Amino acid sequence: MKALDSGATTRRKAYGAHAAARALETKRAGLRLDGLDRAGAFEGYASLFDVVDLGGDVVAPGAFAASLRRTGAAGVRMLWQHEQDAPIGVWLSLEEDARGLKARGRLNLAVGRARETLALLRDGAVDGLSIGYRTRKAIKDARSGARRLVELDLVEISIVTFPMLPQARISAVKRCEAAVWRARADDFQKRLLRLAR
Repeated sequence: MKALDSGATTRRKAYGAHAAARALETKRAGLRLDGLDRAGAFEGYASLFDVVDLGGDVVAPGAFAASLRRTGAAGVRMLWQHEQDAPIGVWLSLEEDARGLKARGRLNLAVGRARETLALLRDGAVDGLSIGYRTRKAIKDARSGARRLVELDLVEISIVTFPMLPQARISAVKRCEAAVWRARADDFQKRLLRLAR
C-alpha cells in the first residue's frame, strides 16, 4: 500500500536494483489540455525554471542539459503515476528553452492504460505532469531557503493526478500523422466491410 503524497513535499522512490544507492525524486506540474485527438500526441512543459514549487524546490536553467545530452528523449520514460511497470507512451522530444523543459510526447493507444489515461485527460480527471529524477547537484538558497536544483538526471516524466508545479502546463495536443493515417485507414476498411455486406 502506498501512502498518499500531500503534494507539499518532494516524493522519493527507489527504482530497480540500485535502489539503495540513489532514490528517485519526483516533481509534479499541472497539465492543461487545449483539446485531445485520437492519436494522443501532446506538447507542453514538464518543468519550469526559477519557479518555487510546492515542495520548496527551484529548478535552475540548464539542470537537465547534461542528462538530455546523455540519453535524449528516448532515454526518458513516460509513465502513469510514477509506476515503473506502467509505461503509457513515448517522449518524442525533450528540450530546454528559456522557460523550462519543453516536452512533446505521444500516448501509445495500443496500451490499455494509455487509452484510459486519454479518457481521464479528456474528462479533466487527471491534470498533472511530474518529473522523476536523481539529484546530481543542488544548493540551498540562503535568502529564500529553497533548494536550487542545479543538475538532474531525468529518468521519467509521468502523467499524474496531483500537480506539484501548477504553472507548468501542456499547451497543445496534436495529431501524430502516422496514427491519424492508421485511424483513417481503419475507418475506411470498416466502411468497406459494411458496404460489402
